[in-house]
Amino acid sequence: MSVAMSVELSPKGKERVKELLTHYPNKQAALIPALWIAQEEWGWVSAEGMESIAKLLELPVSHVQGVASFYTMCNKKPVGKYHIQVCWNISCSLRGASSIVDCVSKKLGIRMGETTPDKKFTLSGVECLASCGTAPAMQINDTYYENLTEEKIHQILDKLT
Repeated sequence: MSVAMSVELSPKGKERVKELLTHYPNKQAALIPALWIAQEEWGWVSAEGMESIAKLLELPVSHVQGVASFYTMCNKKPVGKYHIQVCWNISCSLRGASSIVDCVSKKLGIRMGETTPDKKFTLSGVECLASCGTAPAMQINDTYYENLTEEKIHQILDKLT
C-alpha cells in the first residue's frame, strides 16, 4: 500500500520555513529545521519531499538527500503513531540496549525497522540519544525514557496500547 502525500508544503508550512530563514545566516543552515517542519506536516520525508525542500531552499537535491539520510531523526518512510527509537550506541549497548530491543519486539510482535499491522508502533534503532549517563535509553516520539528495565518498558507500552 503506498502512502499518498503532497510533495509541497502547505501555505502554513511554507510560511513557517520563511520565518525560520530569518533566524539563520543562509538557507543551508536552515535545512534541518526545514526538514523537521516537512516531517511534522507529512509524517515523514519522501524522496519527492526532499526535492520539494531543496527547491524551496534553493539547495541541490543531493545535499538535502545527504543530510536527510545522515540523521536518524528524519524518517525516510512512514512510521507508526508511536515511533520507538532505542539507542544502541556504546553506552546504551553496554548497559543492555539489546535486551530493551528484545523486550519491545516481543511485546509488540515486531522487529527492528518494522511497524505493527495497526500502524500504531514503529521500532527503530538510533546511534545516540545523548543520554549516556542514564543508559539504556529510548525515545517515543518526543519523549525520552532513561534507565530502562524490562519492567519499565512494559509500564510505558501498556499506557500507550
